[in-house]
Amino acid sequence: MYNNPKYLLAGDKAIIIEFGNEINKEINNCVRNMYLAIKKYNIKGIVETIPTYRSILIEYDPLTINIKDLKNKLYQVQSKMNDIQIPEPRLIEIPTVYGGKYGPDLKFVAKYNNITEKDVIKIHTSVDYLIYMLGFTPGFTYLGGMSDKIETPRLETPRLKIPAGSVGIAGKQTGIYPIESPGGWQLIGRTPIKIYDSLRKNPIMLKAGDYLRFVPITEKEYEDILQVENYYENKEDKEGR
Repeated sequence: MYNNPKYLLAGDKAIIIEFGNEINKEINNCVRNMYLAIKKYNIKGIVETIPTYRSILIEYDPLTINIKDLKNKLYQVQSKMNDIQIPEPRLIEIPTVYGGKYGPDLKFVAKYNNITEKDVIKIHTSVDYLIYMLGFTPGFTYLGGMSDKIETPRLETPRLKIPAGSVGIAGKQTGIYPIESPGGWQLIGRTPIKIYDSLRKNPIMLKAGDYLRFVPITEKEYEDILQVENYYENKEDKEGR
């Protein structure tokens, strides 16, 4: 199905290109290839293109292009999508303080999986997670690769307010809440890094296709990083980019 995606209507102003019905890297690579190809060929009439785990939602202006012409142009782009060079992924380290007031559900995650809190932290920080997609709120990361040894169900009753930077687990997924918001994931830690900042030139610091690695830090290190403006820009300068 990867090379023969489904084209599905989504109302009268959008179309979905579906490459599969499961979460895996091969399908997601097809999504990224097609997404980049659509951007490159800049089809007139496309308003917005939104990639997901396994599909792309394309919003278009029916006064500029009709659905038949749009599909024909997308078929042409699809035939060329494998020629697109996917950028080398970045590996971004996310300093995270675990447990306590920063990760109030760490104890539950450990108990649920019959392991220690230290085990949860060790397992959670031992993986380079692929960022499959962003969504839910600006910059919310949907990551792939979490060990099933720390898989834990969502909260039965979601919280009304979760602090920005909170790191959570829900089923087989883990991710970061970029802004304060409601949510039902089990909170195991928090990062001082601003994943989303509307005042930055590029408000969302992470991109689909990048890899993310959680790095455990102390509460003091957390507080120190909070005081550093443009933490990652400064870090890259010191490392010579």
